[in-house]
Order: sequence, then C-alpha cells, then structure tokens
Amino acid sequence: MKKTLSGAVGLIALLTIWQLAALKYNSVLFPGPYEVIKSWLDLFKDGSMTEHIKTSMLRFAIGYIVAAISGIVLGMFFGWFKKLWNFFNPVIQVMRPISPIAWIPFIVLWFGIGDIPAVVIIFLASFYPVLLSTIAAVGRVDKIYLKVAQNFALTRFETLTKIVLPASFPQISTGLHQAIGTGWVFLVAGEMIGSQSGLGFLIIDSRNNLRPDWLLAAILTIGIIGLLLDELIKWIEKQIYIKWGATEKHEG
Repeated sequence: MKKTLSGAVGLIALLTIWQLAALKYNSVLFPGPYEVIKSWLDLFKDGSMTEHIKTSMLRFAIGYIVAAISGIVLGMFFGWFKKLWNFFNPVIQVMRPISPIAWIPFIVLWFGIGDIPAVVIIFLASFYPVLLSTIAAVGRVDKIYLKVAQNFALTRFETLTKIVLPASFPQISTGLHQAIGTGWVFLVAGEMIGSQSGLGFLIIDSRNNLRPDWLLAAILTIGIIGLLLDELIKWIEKQIYIKWGATEKHEG
C-alpha cells in the first residue's frame, strides 16, 4: 500500500512539474500533459499506436530472447572452461564498450533495412550484460556444490544444469535486468534506421510532421512499456526461484 501511494505521489509530482514547464512554452513547442494524453488516446483509437507497439515488441522479443539464451549458454561455457575464457576475454572486452549504434553502417550493408537491423542492434545491446554476468556467476559458485555433484556422479551437463545454473542464477538475473534496459533503449535507435513502423519510427515521423504531442506520446509509451518489461522479468525470476525452491532467497 505504501509503495502504491508513493508511486502515485511521484506520478502527480511529475505531471505537475510537466504542466508548469509547459506553461512557459507554446504548446506547439512543448505540449502539456492534457494535449499529450489526448493525442496518445487518439493514436490508440485509430489503431496506429497499437500497431507500432506490436511491431516494436516483436523486434525486441526476438533480439532479447536470442541474446539472453546465447549469453547464458556461452557464459556457462566460458565460466566452466576458464582457460578458454582467458583466451577470448581480451576480444570480448574490446568489443563490449562499442556502442551498437557504431555498427549501424555495417548492419545496413549486411542485412539491408527493415526489421533485421533493429533486431541485431537489440541483440548487441543485450548480449554482453548477460554473457559477462553469467561468466562471473559461474566462477563464484561454491566449490562444495561441485563436490556434491562429484559424489553423486553427475555428468558435466547435469552438473551445469542442475547445480551450477541454479546456484548462479541470482547473479545472472542481474545481467538479464541490465539487458532489458539497454536492449529497450537501443530499440528506438534501431527503428530509426529505415524502418516504417515501430515506436522509434513514430518518433521520427512525429518530428518530421511537427507533432510534438505524438512525439511525447511515443516517449511516454516507451517509458511505460520499459517499466512493464522490468516487472515482467521480475515475475519470471520469481517463478524460477519457486521452481528451484529458493523463494526465501529471492524475497530477501
């Protein structure tokens, strides 16, 4: 209850500050909450906002899921075979700081324009947080767990999936959270590259048509969906903890 009340107070404060700031400018330059919310509802009524959201969510889901799965699998592999990771580590550390935006010219040359460039950019933005958090988590698994696996004569695959993965998941989930944020942020940039749909395209289209109300409506939608995605990943984590019988650790 207190959390909900605090959230409501914060939202009211944000809307108040927004309205006060809008009073200093012409609505054509910086519309207030009423104009933006009205345009936001209009975009939903004519179906355009719904279509943009569906397109963006599909692109994001593909890029993020592929990044999460590949990041966890490779992270488990490199975390287990440390000598191999020592060989690839310098390459990863050089590639990791490069913004996905820097790859756009090559991505467009290789994949053309449309959905694929946006998916590739989301993948690049989401992959490294998951990979590095998984490698670090596997390296910190208590050696006692590994000795127990040896005592039960578990195979290497069984040890990784039944012992190492559950033990390292709390830290892996941190990387998954970071990947949600970075992937969603770069979705907008990816959709500005030759796309004809999606929330990123809506921002560019709103700018070209001098519709700041649409632009702010798109920005508002991006923020709300980002919040919902974060809550969704928390819920998924909770279900995984329940399955592995670690709800108390999750709640703590």
